[in-house]
Amino acid sequence: MSSSVFQIHDPRFQQMIIPSAALEELYSGCRWAEGPVWFSDHNLLIFSDIPNQRMLRYVPGQGVSVFREPSNFVNGNTRDREGRLVSCEHGGRRVTRTEVDGRITVLADRFEGRRLNSPNDVVVKSDGTVWFTDPTYGIRSNYEGFQAEPEQASRNVFRLDPATGTLTSVIDDFGQPNGLAFSPDETKLYVADSAISHDPSAEPIIRVFDVVDGAKLANGRIFCRLDAGLPDGFRLDTRGNVWTSAGDGVHCFAPDGTLLGKILVPQTVANLTFGGPRRNRLFITATRSLYAVYVDAEGA
Repeated sequence: MSSSVFQIHDPRFQQMIIPSAALEELYSGCRWAEGPVWFSDHNLLIFSDIPNQRMLRYVPGQGVSVFREPSNFVNGNTRDREGRLVSCEHGGRRVTRTEVDGRITVLADRFEGRRLNSPNDVVVKSDGTVWFTDPTYGIRSNYEGFQAEPEQASRNVFRLDPATGTLTSVIDDFGQPNGLAFSPDETKLYVADSAISHDPSAEPIIRVFDVVDGAKLANGRIFCRLDAGLPDGFRLDTRGNVWTSAGDGVHCFAPDGTLLGKILVPQTVANLTFGGPRRNRLFITATRSLYAVYVDAEGA
């Protein structure tokens, strides 16, 4: 069953959407749009256009302008507990923080003395720790970074304690770890594995882990498999549903891993985030464009 851009796979999805809501294309002109993050205190969205070496700013009613150029091939973005922008740079192979005065502070660029691969996506936990993925996409070619041989033996998920500077690998068995997000109560961490992008034998899955003592992960298992494309960036709503990027749009999964429904998008989706005054507007970065659609769910 489908309704406008919404495809219903489970009756529960009907209560999470607004059937009359349209999918709006807000901007086009990117080479690969990524990393959307909402600033509610400024009523704007920041997102990345990785190959074009720029970060863009969308303000409702005013459109899109350049936020930072060159961007050092920034990919994923989030905010820390003080509201500062935290970014993953393919070009610098590092995670950085933009201070309130515009200065850029390097949070992490090496692990055990060796350069990181190319930090991809990032999330900040309520205790201020920074968790990020480190696949090799940014060093595979000169399109989204600078081609180089990896110095890390694995493609890790890291936990950084900014107070001490301690960087810890919490997962090291991914093909290509990509998007990541905590459950609303932070007892679980979800991580996408997008290795199928270059390895046909890999599975397009999101894994979930139990968070132990706020700092370690255990009991890793498959949360869901996508039936179109691969999982890249994703977000959770306040009820614990997972809204993930996919080849044909956005897929929404219940906390038990059941596919509830899809939002069909004309271009391959890379990432998404909830925004707007009520956090019920889903902003979607999809290949060349930025889209948005209102839903009956609130971002966690």
